[in-house]
Amino acid sequence: MAKTRAQRKAERRKREERAAREAERSRDADSRAQQRTQVPETAYEIEAELAEEGADLDQLTGAPGDGSPAEARQVEAPERPRSPAPSRADVGVPAEEAPDRLSRRQSRREERERQKRAKESEKRRRAPAEPQERQRGAVIGFLVSCWAELKRVQWPDRETLIQASAVTVLFIAVAAAYLGALDAAFNWLVQRIL
Repeated sequence: MAKTRAQRKAERRKREERAAREAERSRDADSRAQQRTQVPETAYEIEAELAEEGADLDQLTGAPGDGSPAEARQVEAPERPRSPAPSRADVGVPAEEAPDRLSRRQSRREERERQKRAKESEKRRRAPAEPQERQRGAVIGFLVSCWAELKRVQWPDRETLIQASAVTVLFIAVAAAYLGALDAAFNWLVQRIL
């Protein structure tokens, strides 16, 4: 039994909603995986942050400047700004669920898996690329574009086609009767005048 247009639309909506839920779940999983694979800051990153805050790096590293050892110097690092509030992805993650430290091998493996999932999701998000159209003459190009438009047309089903055709024929019959009556009336009037 053929499905009606409303049934097909309802099924398509259900499929789209299911796909949206799956995409949301995968985004949540990606954000959790990203949080778990956070790599601690390297010495270079910490040094760059201290330099941005205005600390004297020569004093902190013990580089020879005035000849005294680094341990004898009392260097105060500038006060670090308060960290911002946690993001939405961080809220609600239980502490026992997040591991304290991951081995280097595990973190690399998870990073590769995350990158692979990101590439796959990017491929799914991208619309399929339309083939490049060749340079054609004006007439051929017009006909090709007309054919492409006709392929996009949503053709009516048999029931809708019969109903629309009946309405059209009925309207034409009513209009023909009205115009025929007017023609007869004006013909009679013109015959009387002449």
